[in-house]
Amino acid sequence: MILVDRYVGPAFFIGSARVSTTLVVAFWVVFYVWFGSELWIGYRRRPPASSAKQDSGSRIAVIGSVWASVTAAIALSFAFPDAAIKSGRTALFIFGLALMLAGMAFRWYSIRVLGASFTVDVATRPGQEVMQAGPYRWVRHPSYTGALLTLVGILLGCLNLASLAAIVVAAAGYAYRISVEERALATDLGPPYRDYMRRTKRLIPFLL
Repeated sequence: MILVDRYVGPAFFIGSARVSTTLVVAFWVVFYVWFGSELWIGYRRRPPASSAKQDSGSRIAVIGSVWASVTAAIALSFAFPDAAIKSGRTALFIFGLALMLAGMAFRWYSIRVLGASFTVDVATRPGQEVMQAGPYRWVRHPSYTGALLTLVGILLGCLNLASLAAIVVAAAGYAYRISVEERALATDLGPPYRDYMRRTKRLIPFLL
């Protein structure tokens, strides 16, 4: 891996005197596990033909916003080298990796709990009930919480304060997705889901 000025650009691309090659390799292993798992989810969790699809383009919006965030974070790290984080880089990089792993694990767990009701397109199936087990007891969209945690971990890998601003792009995509999904669920599942909405938060218990 070629070394340049240690504070220019994302650490996971150019290496750093303060971030070891082992950690950089670990980042890419986790990154590609994440990428592969999302491809697998997209393939395995398509809604059945009997489902009422009401996606309104929200799946494309989420996918596009996530990759736009990653691309923007990398671009910002090169555009604003003075915003590079200059102390505690290794610790922050490790924290980013931990967030990636935690976010992936939480997303997979949430998908497993929701079972057949989880689909990559917004859709409801006949006889679907409101899920309130596991993480759904506290938040309505825990799989999105996990996805956003993973993305924050990726952005931290840039070790640049400007790069963190790129999270707003993905946040906008998920905000649109959540609005589409909740409108569909409130309509199709009726009062039980609307009551559930009043008792819970979208992404973070008691906060958001």
